[in-house]
Amino acid sequence: MTRRLALFDCDGTLVDGQAGVVHAMEAAFAELALPAPDRHLVRRIVGLSLPQAIHALAPDADEDVRAELDAAYRRIFRAHREGGHLVEPLYDGIAELVVQLSEEGWVLGVATGKSQRGLEHCLATHGLTTCFATLQTADNHPSKPHPSMIDAALAETGVAREHCVMIGDTQFDMAMAVGAGVRALGVDWGYHSTHELFEAGAEAVAASPAQLKELLK
Repeated sequence: MTRRLALFDCDGTLVDGQAGVVHAMEAAFAELALPAPDRHLVRRIVGLSLPQAIHALAPDADEDVRAELDAAYRRIFRAHREGGHLVEPLYDGIAELVVQLSEEGWVLGVATGKSQRGLEHCLATHGLTTCFATLQTADNHPSKPHPSMIDAALAETGVAREHCVMIGDTQFDMAMAVGAGVRALGVDWGYHSTHELFEAGAEAVAASPAQLKELLK
């Protein structure tokens, strides 16, 4: 039987994590007495690794300031999570989709700009840890859209490149899939528009987890 790998982005695809990201980013900027970044722009950088996200939000800041923002964001986000205040709800239908694909023999993985600790906490919170065979995070890879996360997931699972699909809500996910030479499927419930997903190389864009399952057949 052919082994197939479905790699999911996390924030904007599996869970709606924008509230925690916006809160921590605004608090980090406030701590350094910098103007708060536009919330729309913050949502659009969800998925990038933190240094790249901060550079996009504070392009005129010098390296020392961006380093301070990075450290402040990590500390604030971690405290928010450890204090039990972080809310990252699963999108409707995602838990069922993950379980169904796992039962049908799909190898499942995550490729995300989150930290390893953050991703593990998120999956454990929703009881999905055992469903995923490979977890690729910003701790060990260049930021999306570099294909490193997909390459590592393929190596770890032993699945052939032609049997892998990357599923995500941003143009970063789609571009990463194209760069890695795997299928690119978008979802329209996240943080980038359907138009942007197609422009970045999406083969199709699902409007619901049920439609996504059909596209995976």
